[in-house]
Amino acid sequence: MLGTRSTGEGKRPAERHDDAERPRALHGVNLSGWLVLEPWVTPSLFAGAGAFDEATLANSMESARYASMLARHRETFIIERDFASISARGFDTVRLQVPWFVFGEKGPMPGPSAGCLSYVDSAFDWAEAAGVSVLLDVASAPGADPSSPTSFFGEVESFRMAMLDVVGALAARYADRSNFCGIEPIDEVRGRSRKGLSVTEGVPPHLLRNFYRDAYEVVRSCAGERPVFVVHDAGIPGAWRAFMSPSRYVNVWLDGHIYHYSESMNAAGPTGVRRLVDDSAAYLACARKSGLPVMVGEWSAALPLADAGMTPEGRIALERVFTAGQLSTFAGSAAWFFQTWKTEARLSSWDARVALSSFERGMFD
Repeated sequence: MLGTRSTGEGKRPAERHDDAERPRALHGVNLSGWLVLEPWVTPSLFAGAGAFDEATLANSMESARYASMLARHRETFIIERDFASISARGFDTVRLQVPWFVFGEKGPMPGPSAGCLSYVDSAFDWAEAAGVSVLLDVASAPGADPSSPTSFFGEVESFRMAMLDVVGALAARYADRSNFCGIEPIDEVRGRSRKGLSVTEGVPPHLLRNFYRDAYEVVRSCAGERPVFVVHDAGIPGAWRAFMSPSRYVNVWLDGHIYHYSESMNAAGPTGVRRLVDDSAAYLACARKSGLPVMVGEWSAALPLADAGMTPEGRIALERVFTAGQLSTFAGSAAWFFQTWKTEARLSSWDARVALSSFERGMFD
C-alpha cells in the first residue's frame, strides 16, 4: 500500500455515522484548479499553449519550465489564509480535488507532472487550524479516455488497480485526521444512459458499480467506517436504486452535480429562474430514490444565456434570486459544495468569494 498516515498509530475503530446523527448539512466549497489544473480557473497558465487539460499543457513546454510554473502555482494559488477566509465566510468543509498521480514517484504509475502530497498534507493542517473538514475527490484517473469511456473501468485492469491503490493509500494516510470527512474515488464520470431510442454514450453503469464496490472495500479496510464514501451519480440520478444499501454498506453518499448553463431558460426573468430551480429539485428527488443520503458536489450561480434584452445588472439580480432558490432546494441534502472557492478572474457566477458574497452565513441553512 502506498503512503503512510500523517498522524497517529493504527486505524480508528469502526464507527457508524448514520445521516440522522448529522445535525445539519455540510456547507462547503470546491478547491478546483489548485492541485488539478483547470483552464477556466487559471487561464493564464494555459494561455498560448493551445492546451485545454493538464496533460496537454505539460507536453507543450520543456519539463523544467513546466515544473517551475506548476510549483509556483501550487505555492501561491491556495494558501493558509484561504482556509481561514473559507471558515470565516461560514463554510465548514472543502472538497479537495487531487490527481491520481498525487503520490508522484511513489505512486503506481507516472503522471504528467510531479506529485502533490505535501500540499494535501498542508491542506489538512490549514483546514484543521480553521475548523474546516476535508472531503478528498480523486478528480483524474490513469488511462481515462473520453473517446473510449470503458477504457479505465473495464478494458485495462492495470489502470483500474492503480486507481484503487491510490484511493486506498489516501484513505490510510488521512484516516486518523479528525477533519478527514471522506473520499470520492472518482469524479464526474459520465454514465451510459438510454432515453427512448436515444443512447448517450458513457461508462456502462455495471462497470461503474463494480468499481465503486471495490473502492468501498479498499477504503473501509484502510480507514474504517468513519469517513464518508461518496459515489458520483454519473449524471443518471435514477440509476442507483438499491445500490449500496445501508443495511450492508455504511456511510455512503450519492453525489450529483447540478448545472444549468447548457439549458434554455424558456422564459426570462423570475419565471425562467423558477423553472431551473424546479429542475434542480426534480433531479435531487430522483437521486433520493436511491435510498442514499444525497449531496451536491458541484453547483454554481451561472444561468443559461438569456435574451439579448437582459442588462448586466438584471442578470446579476436574477443570479442572486437563482442562487437563493438553489440553496432552498438543497435543504435536506447531506452536503453541498459551491464551484469553486477561487478563480483567477473572480468569475462572478463561479467564484464563491463573488457569487455568495451578499449571502449572510445564516442563509446557508
